[in-house]
Amino acid sequence: MAENSSGRSTLTRRLGIAVVVLLVAVVSYYLTTREEHNPITGEDQRVALSVEQEIALGLQARPEMMQEYGGLDPSQEGQQRIDRIGERIVAQSAAGQSPYKFEFHLLDDAETVNAFALPGGQIFMTEGLYKLLDTDEEIAGVLAHEVGHVIARHSSEQMARAKLTEGLAKAGQIAVYDPENPQSSEMKAKMAQLVSAMVSMKYGRDDELESDDLGVRFMVESNYDPHAMIEVMKVLDQASQGNRPPEFMSTHPDPDNRIEKIKAAIAKYSR
Repeated sequence: MAENSSGRSTLTRRLGIAVVVLLVAVVSYYLTTREEHNPITGEDQRVALSVEQEIALGLQARPEMMQEYGGLDPSQEGQQRIDRIGERIVAQSAAGQSPYKFEFHLLDDAETVNAFALPGGQIFMTEGLYKLLDTDEEIAGVLAHEVGHVIARHSSEQMARAKLTEGLAKAGQIAVYDPENPQSSEMKAKMAQLVSAMVSMKYGRDDELESDDLGVRFMVESNYDPHAMIEVMKVLDQASQGNRPPEFMSTHPDPDNRIEKIKAAIAKYSR
């Protein structure tokens, strides 16, 4: 009877400590991040960096990202094409009202099908994706989506949430750890991984959908046919056949679901 009482007492203490760790993580999140209003998305968001810091970070990381994907593509024609399309999107849409200085880069990687954005306005597309896109409108769909990530400040939001995610993981570790059970250390590690992964994946999917929505908006505003973004989704789906995990376990939503959201965005912004 005394052992059961002792076990319950130990569990109560562990749970109490876990709650304290959780509260500290939440308080730290609000103290070390800033709440700012995004005039383009209309959202109030918590971010880790100022606009100036985002721009500086993107410029600092740019050479490393170029090197990782084989440097800049030697095709001047391809580079000039994405420059022209990207600059039109920024100049003729609400993205041009932001303080970011967008630059567009075609990377010399013919095997990787990818496009991504660094905070502050550095946008990249691999040759592997570029050669799959037939029209300027399809290229615009990709670039407008990546511009959306920058405008929505997704990288800065992710950085702000990182400490909170870490705190949630630590609280989970403490709650399940039992010093008298050798297997609890393994459970502790699994709990940390699960909490971190699930939080990050959820935000990742939301970010992608928001960037799709903003991408459609910027395409409409810059007089590109937003239906081309649907074709881009089909291209990406075809390129990833057999390699895409289920939507719940992926940072990128299922292409079919994204297409439905894109259609809704087209109806919203084309009125």
